[in-house]
Amino acid sequence: MTTEPIAIFDSGVGGLTVAREVHRALPGEEMVYLGDTARVPYGPKSPRTVRRFAGECVEFLLHFRPKLVIIACNTASSVAMDYLAERVDVPLVGVIEPGAAAAVAATANRRVGVIGTKATVRSGSYELAIKKKADDVETYSNACPLFVPMVEEGRAGGPVVEVVAREYLEPLIGKGIDTLILGCTHYPVLKPVIQEVCGPDVNLVDSAEVVAAKVAEVLAAEGALADVPGTEPRFFVTDVVDDFVEVGRYIWPDMPGTVERVELGVV
Repeated sequence: MTTEPIAIFDSGVGGLTVAREVHRALPGEEMVYLGDTARVPYGPKSPRTVRRFAGECVEFLLHFRPKLVIIACNTASSVAMDYLAERVDVPLVGVIEPGAAAAVAATANRRVGVIGTKATVRSGSYELAIKKKADDVETYSNACPLFVPMVEEGRAGGPVVEVVAREYLEPLIGKGIDTLILGCTHYPVLKPVIQEVCGPDVNLVDSAEVVAAKVAEVLAAEGALADVPGTEPRFFVTDVVDDFVEVGRYIWPDMPGTVERVELGVV
């Protein structure tokens, strides 16, 4: 069990923020990553479509016999977690619960903002998770549909990104939030701009960091932490490899391992 890999999937390059933090926290673990770059973004798509895409991603990753699967996509975590749990025997870790727990722990004035894709915000998953942990916390959400395409194109700053960020964030700032959940794994790439717009008094909850901590906790509880050094990570994408590598190196400058293109559903 301890020598099996951790599997991670996301709609694109955003999940590399999670993969990077998992690799840093658990450097001895083997890792297999799938970015469904041919079909990114998941956010505007229907729950039924997202569930189908997520199922195909997990089906591919199960060929590597992973000991745990990370759903490093907030949209898939929001609408496909139960669907996947019913069909997969491997432990699943999503990004919603860890992010909600971190936000509840961080907020002092009990006002938390959430930014995410349209599907994540529409699902209300963060609001529900937060209410289960602390019913005195008020939650305010806003969809940021342009953030994912900007990250996928390698845009992490500049005047255009700042203008878009202000338009998305100012309504939440106006609610008096002191904590903001970056409810998409692409968003940590934009953290400097988001922090600048929100100001230093707003805590940013980075889903990548809290998910890495959750994975370490789950594997330790199961006695499944690697006891020997693992091989370098393997990365798979469903579209152009060079584009993934180019943006991926920006997110994870010293990203190790190899990148291959695959077609889902093809054995």
